[in-house]
Amino acid sequence: MAYPKTTPNESSLPVSLVEFDHLPDSALISVETLAGLQGCSANTIWRRAKAGALPPPIRVSSAQTRWRVGDVRAAMAKLLASEDLA
Repeated sequence: MAYPKTTPNESSLPVSLVEFDHLPDSALISVETLAGLQGCSANTIWRRAKAGALPPPIRVSSAQTRWRVGDVRAAMAKLLASEDLA
């Protein structure tokens, strides 16, 4: 039996992920949003940040860590530029 392919609709995605292109550079996003942008798990985001492939997160409280949108955009642009040169 073949299962139908499903795609997530916008209502199932975090608003910060759907609206990422419209967020100001100063906005803060969660690890879940960043994982959605990168197409990976939250654990992979933490590994990439520790390895320096992503900007360091900002601790906003003892239980919350966020990334600045402008820093994420710069890191993604740098990654795309290095892939274009390869």
